[in-house]
Amino acid sequence: MRVITGCFSHETSTFTPVPTVEADFFHRFGEMTGEQILHTYRGVNTPTGGFIAGAEAHDFALVPVLHATAHPSGPLPRADFDRILARLLRGIDAAGPADGILLELHGSMVAEGLDDADGAILTAVRNQVGPGMPIVVQLDIHSNISPEMVGAADVLIGRETFPEVDMAARGRECADVLVRMVRGGLRPTMALCQIPMMWGTEQVTAHPPMREAIQRLHEVEARPGVVCGSIATCFPLADGPHMGASVYVVTDNNEAVAQQYADELGAWIFERRSQWHKTMPSTREALALAEQIGRYPAIFADRHDNTGGGSPGDSTGQLRTFLEAGLRDACILYIVDPEAIAQCHTAGVGAILTLDVGARSSPLQGTPVRMHATVRALSDGVFRYGGAMFAGLEGHMGPSAWIEQDGVHVVLVTTREQPFDTAFACSLGLDPRTMRTIGVKSAAHFRAGFEAWAGQIHVVAEPGVHNPVNVHFHRLGRKVYPLDPI
Repeated sequence: MRVITGCFSHETSTFTPVPTVEADFFHRFGEMTGEQILHTYRGVNTPTGGFIAGAEAHDFALVPVLHATAHPSGPLPRADFDRILARLLRGIDAAGPADGILLELHGSMVAEGLDDADGAILTAVRNQVGPGMPIVVQLDIHSNISPEMVGAADVLIGRETFPEVDMAARGRECADVLVRMVRGGLRPTMALCQIPMMWGTEQVTAHPPMREAIQRLHEVEARPGVVCGSIATCFPLADGPHMGASVYVVTDNNEAVAQQYADELGAWIFERRSQWHKTMPSTREALALAEQIGRYPAIFADRHDNTGGGSPGDSTGQLRTFLEAGLRDACILYIVDPEAIAQCHTAGVGAILTLDVGARSSPLQGTPVRMHATVRALSDGVFRYGGAMFAGLEGHMGPSAWIEQDGVHVVLVTTREQPFDTAFACSLGLDPRTMRTIGVKSAAHFRAGFEAWAGQIHVVAEPGVHNPVNVHFHRLGRKVYPLDPI
């Protein structure tokens, strides 16, 4: 058995000022081909790592042709999208005869002129390999699923955790299903229920109410004839006709039952639509609440400046609040500011300098904060992840600096990446676990490396390009809760 695999993945915000270009897809984890992909991702918690584990468990040959994944950012120019897609298609063609295809996509990519870039990718692959070739796809939980995606693939499998610590597990599940198709005669039939709803902040799968939704999904998956099922909470920063939550279910040769189960779970989710939304306090308000609770370290997640959702990562509301509150033993991970970093590298470790930090990408991100800071450490940004999400994978934060003013520590980075764990900060010599107050530019992925030892966690709202007051939809073409009363 011989299986081709490829990755072309991007989570696209149509509201961010951060551009995306072709080169970005080969920067995050490096540009690699063929055996190098297998060497890099073997044993790593990514979908491709799961594909590799499945190939080894089922003793089939896995032929990787492309691995292209960019940090979340704005829509990809059409010419750049077409070039990467052409590379994927050429790789599939050059790989020779195959029994199936395993793809790692995100499910919320937008390119110039393509609201549903993932659907375009799958349609192009299907047209190239023909109707008889099994195509199984691993998707992010934050996907905007379209009928085109369902129609072009045989099986779509979404992640079931947030933070997404099950990437390899879902990749392995994709491999298991593909083997059943090729060797066991499985005839998958897939159905989609698009829910007229944008999911809110309540998505952390280890806690209620999201935990109950995943339990409900597992009950559906346990029914006779069901191959797998998935809940997509949606990526709410993509202005397009398929933005919204959905359920998709795969059965063995019974599309009517698949549709029945998808609609049933979709209705259950929509009936509880208000449960998935929660009002967020500002950092200042959350600091007061944290004092009442009294358990430390206290973590404050700046959701609207989450670089994992395409935000610039340089909003200054939280930093200003920390300084004005006179906090000690406090840190912020991370603020994107190459200009300030260059000043730090010129000055050197130990230097005390005056510099403006943050808010360079957009006036919506606030105003720069004037700091009189000591340069504590400098880095080229190369490290290895140690937490549950990417353990063992090399990361690249670009030129970076750790600065400190009066007990407020800030890690400045060039690459817009959220803190999945403490590994990068520790590589600089800053251990967040010794801090009393921690700010992170993240929605929930930080929990994979922080929640086990945190005293309390607060998701907060600060000014930024992705704050709802600055996000206006024009291309939905339908009513979507809570944007519209339904």
